[in-house]
Amino acid sequence: MILLMGLPGAGKGTQGKIMADKHGMHLVSMGDVIRLYITGERRKGMLSGELLDDNEVIYLLDQVLSGIPNKDLCVLDGFPRTIPQAEWLVKKAKRENFKIYGVIHLAANEETVRERLHSRGRLDDRDDVIEERFKEYNNLTKPLLSWFKDQNIEVIDVDAERSVDEVNDDVTRALHL
Repeated sequence: MILLMGLPGAGKGTQGKIMADKHGMHLVSMGDVIRLYITGERRKGMLSGELLDDNEVIYLLDQVLSGIPNKDLCVLDGFPRTIPQAEWLVKKAKRENFKIYGVIHLAANEETVRERLHSRGRLDDRDDVIEERFKEYNNLTKPLLSWFKDQNIEVIDVDAERSVDEVNDDVTRALHL
């Protein structure tokens, strides 16, 4: 399993799709999973920038992963976002005997990704929501990079402010794919 991390708009979805297509891997985008399964008031909250709680997100991912026969061949985009989610994933990997090969951290500055988010036109890509997502990333998700290193899981920083192909070349090289 390969984990993709970075600010919203850093290119996780794009790089995940390329990796999955090029290397015959499963792609699990937590944003897509959540948008598919969350309805009603929870969906309204999500569209205004609220994160779902850890138990909700873990439950959804657990359901999706149960249908994937070879979790070693999985690219996970947008999970984990908190330390409790990361702890759950590491325990699940040990329990179910699959490997987390590494974390690809797509590094980009907020201004660059803000421009990308404005251009893609999703409902939750409004300035107030973007700012909330940046704050949540910096407070909750970014500390996971150090946490993974402490767990002896490789974290590979890739400059995500370049072209899609340049970023993908670095990702492919770093993972020896």
